[in-house]
Amino acid sequence: MSHLEPEAKIFACSKSEYLAEKIAKEYGIPMGKVTMSTYSDGEFQPSYEESIRGLRVFIVCSTFPSADNLMELLLMIDAAKRASARHITAVIPYFGWARQDRKDKPRVPIGAKLVANLLDAAGATRIMTMDLHADQIQGFFEKPVDHLFASTIFLPYVESLGLDNLMIASPDMGGSKRAYAYSKFLNSEVVICYKQRKAANVIETMELIGEVKGKNVILVDDMIDTGGTLAKAADLMIEKGALSVRAICTHAILSGGAYEKIENSKLLELIVTDSIPLKKQSNKIRVVSCAPLFAEVMHMVHHNNSISGKFLM
Repeated sequence: MSHLEPEAKIFACSKSEYLAEKIAKEYGIPMGKVTMSTYSDGEFQPSYEESIRGLRVFIVCSTFPSADNLMELLLMIDAAKRASARHITAVIPYFGWARQDRKDKPRVPIGAKLVANLLDAAGATRIMTMDLHADQIQGFFEKPVDHLFASTIFLPYVESLGLDNLMIASPDMGGSKRAYAYSKFLNSEVVICYKQRKAANVIETMELIGEVKGKNVILVDDMIDTGGTLAKAADLMIEKGALSVRAICTHAILSGGAYEKIENSKLLELIVTDSIPLKKQSNKIRVVSCAPLFAEVMHMVHHNNSISGKFLM
């Protein structure tokens, strides 16, 4: 290999090019060239337009719906394997289907495990992702998994706000571990929302476990989908006497009427990463890029350096 060639190559699926370009810039190498051929019926085929023989290849692709994103990633991994890439790292900032991490009722799939099997079968030799919906999904893979935490980029932002009477909140019982981790780092108290659902994305009742009066509250969660939970939690906390309510959510899915719910809620600010592209802009939504974090960890992985120092919690 010529000394003029890059030490590693970064490629991207079509819907994640915006993020991959930022990562490549932070890493210090140009983006790799991929073309996508599409048949009239919608079938598509990726093609690497440069040699990747014997190289480490990073393929950046968030697997949010539609399923085309996941299929494109699988095809790019398979193409890299057949082009004799030495290492194939699937960089998945947002790991889709992660909410299907267990059988919560009879006759349903475990979608996260199925996706893990597909990535393994395609030929990925390493997985890099951020804020999985459930930590145990790492165990679904037979290959090494670098599970990054967005707290690395969120916590400095929270500290920069200089808020007094800070309180960390979890929008549900399942997120209490994440909330306690933030509170420990920030030396703050914790409040938890207890909710009951009538159906998926439909909340029947919500109550607070803890006191928020006179507090500046920051809700933390791994993702925001329809926005119903966070909007309802923010409104309830303001009713209970909170001075302000902000929310930190790693993955901005923001489906359905999420944008309207956020705009009409008592949320002062929603802070998200760019793991998923925003469908539209909002004065209440602030995006903090995860590109520097991924670029630095990718560089460490390529040079076989420890990445434990990148975990703030």
